[in-house]
Amino acid sequence: MFDKVFYVYIVTNKRNGTLYIGSTDDLGQRMEQHIAEVFEGFSKKYKLKSLVWFEEFETREEALLREKRMKAWDRDWKLELVEKFNPFWIDINKSPVWPLPDEDLFPELYETVMSHRLR
Repeated sequence: MFDKVFYVYIVTNKRNGTLYIGSTDDLGQRMEQHIAEVFEGFSKKYKLKSLVWFEEFETREEALLREKRMKAWDRDWKLELVEKFNPFWIDINKSPVWPLPDEDLFPELYETVMSHRLR
């Protein structure tokens, strides 16, 4: 039996742009929903379709608590979190691999991933 994984994530519209923090148990499906603008609201209004940060949790309760705490953070703290995790602001959802591959060992793959940087 597979254990369920829960996620807290940050999506944006551009580097240092508007940030949205959410949680889900299916990050791939949730990103499809953001991209397709399925739900009315903040994410759709600001065209937040680029995944720049995520964290995994074993329980829904842990994920919801982390999401709630992060939403109360100052914007600078949220930006710092993204910068530490994803300094090039790569759209992780579009990237063929994550984390970033070694540039010396996999130069072509590295360039492909880097092509998904947000401007």
